[in-house]
Amino acid sequence: MMKKPMTTKAPAEQVVKHIRRATRKLHSSEEKIRIVLSGLRGEDSIAELCRKEGIAQSLYYSWSKEFLEAGKKRLAGDTARQANTGEVKDLRADRHRYYHPAPKRSGRV
Repeated sequence: MMKKPMTTKAPAEQVVKHIRRATRKLHSSEEKIRIVLSGLRGEDSIAELCRKEGIAQSLYYSWSKEFLEAGKKRLAGDTARQANTGEVKDLRADRHRYYHPAPKRSGRV
């Protein structure tokens, strides 16, 4: 009897997961705010809004919670913010110069 050669194929679930990740819609902050505010207005039900926007209701509710928590912190006076990329690079460069100073030059040539 001849045995069939074994092929190494990824299981179908992994292929589907990979495709979903690659084609996932990434929503900008502005889109999230627009959707949450639309839901808070109450013109449509949350289920209907989510169908129109193509998102899961659980995703809407997590965005809504984040939005309201951020507003609550801001109103409470918590003005701390995350450093932007430029600030982080500057701080890292400063730290590097502090811990690794340039070698001192002697007066000799």
